Amino acid sequence: MPSDHYERRQQVLAAAALGSLVLGSCAGPSATAFVSVTAPRVAITHVRVIDGTGVPGRDDQTVVIEDGRIRDVGGAASIRIPADARTLDGRGRTLIPGLVGMHEHLFYQLESPSSGQMAFPAQEVFAKLYLASGVTTIRTAGTVDFDGDLRVKQRIDAGRLPGPRIHLTGPYLNAMGAAPDPERVARAVADQADRGATSFKAYTSLRASELRAAIQTAHARGLRITGHLCAVSFLEAAAMGIDNIEHGIAFDTGLYSGKQPDVCPDQGAVMGELTGRDVPSDADIARTIAALVRRGVAVTSTLAVLESFTGREGAVDERLPPLLASRIGADFDAARAGWKDPESQGCRFWVAVVKKEMQFERQFVAAGGRLMAGVDPTGWGGVVAGYGDQRELELLVEAGLTPETAIRVATVNGADFLYEGEQVGSIARGLQADLVLVRGNPSAHIGDVRNVELVFKDGVAYDPAALIAAAQGSVGERDLLRPLWLFPYNLVLVALAVLLAAKIVSDVRQRRV
Repeated sequence: MPSDHYERRQQVLAAAALGSLVLGSCAGPSATAFVSVTAPRVAITHVRVIDGTGVPGRDDQTVVIEDGRIRDVGGAASIRIPADARTLDGRGRTLIPGLVGMHEHLFYQLESPSSGQMAFPAQEVFAKLYLASGVTTIRTAGTVDFDGDLRVKQRIDAGRLPGPRIHLTGPYLNAMGAAPDPERVARAVADQADRGATSFKAYTSLRASELRAAIQTAHARGLRITGHLCAVSFLEAAAMGIDNIEHGIAFDTGLYSGKQPDVCPDQGAVMGELTGRDVPSDADIARTIAALVRRGVAVTSTLAVLESFTGREGAVDERLPPLLASRIGADFDAARAGWKDPESQGCRFWVAVVKKEMQFERQFVAAGGRLMAGVDPTGWGGVVAGYGDQRELELLVEAGLTPETAIRVATVNGADFLYEGEQVGSIARGLQADLVLVRGNPSAHIGDVRNVELVFKDGVAYDPAALIAAAQGSVGERDLLRPLWLFPYNLVLVALAVLLAAKIVSDVRQRRV
């Protein structure tokens, strides 16, 4: 996410919201069309279990699912299987909790040299991809179309669309005008909460007094707030009581020598100074980690989107291009060409940034910090829903976490933050049966989390292959959402749609007369 992305992104977000309103949402197959196993009781036998708590995986386990919950779990020899249960042989497979993605979006962002930065509404297709990849709960850490996200959530909750359990974050909270306006920001938070948002996201330009107002308003409602910070440092935000910080130390402007109060400096310069620091021994970083841990501020890791700029092998999932609509294939190829050469200056810079971020995250976890995980399908377009969440697990292990700890980061830690830890996030008797059955053993090879065979959400088993097949060629199939110069075109479409609807109504009334 190079520094100039932040300025342009605001126009893109506004364009995407209007475009989504223009285009609407097309109903697809109901959730039942993707159900793989239909039985009131299911027993998965002789399976390896990684329960999400961070403890080593256990072999030869049996898990019994009944009425959407985990009825029993334990050694295969000790668990009684109901006579009417559908039995699945779990030999050679591992069961992990459904992933809890904490920096997810329901839009896709792409930037190519020829077409510039674009955003595409992707609520339905991303809902399928999250579920297919084993992500059964998400928090939308910012939105370009809150009403569209809400509609998709409602359809999922009603069983009309397959997808994860969605916790809605309101639209991005940005500064407006030359002078801080904390009252306006407080009203925005209250309004978002009234519309159904359960969390809020402070964005880069928000200033100290405005961030403080947002935090206080959210907390007065018993709700939480996160931030992709820039004008305010991590230490300042922690002292104000922020609950969560996105992306990690690479975005902490408090470490930048040229930082001015309430000003968001150039992100490239901030990261450039970070690459010159020795993270494990840096006193300022240690002080920041200590403050975050002491105040209970969670950090969301988004290593996959950062890695997409490095040109490293595996930085772009080869499963991604087939998901794209043919109309944006050339734009994707052009964008990818700009971040494909690992020897280029830009890619080498991002390799250094990712290395420092990995060191910070390992140190933060070791200090007792709550690290969570997400994908953030933005940047130049190199990551998408679900696939990026799986890559995140691989990168956390590369950063030095054990596979079991990485899975805890991506499950229990997020569930607890969302106050859902007594329902989802781990594998234990009585919890909701949000489970992922993968072929292989992620304890030995974390990449096996990609080998998803079944995804259980509330005890219902979905077929990941069918979900992915339904998503092929769908990302970007709806009209391109470009920056604001296309607004007149979009407004013409709206006007034509209104006139057409009025003409149809008039014709119907005349026929009745």
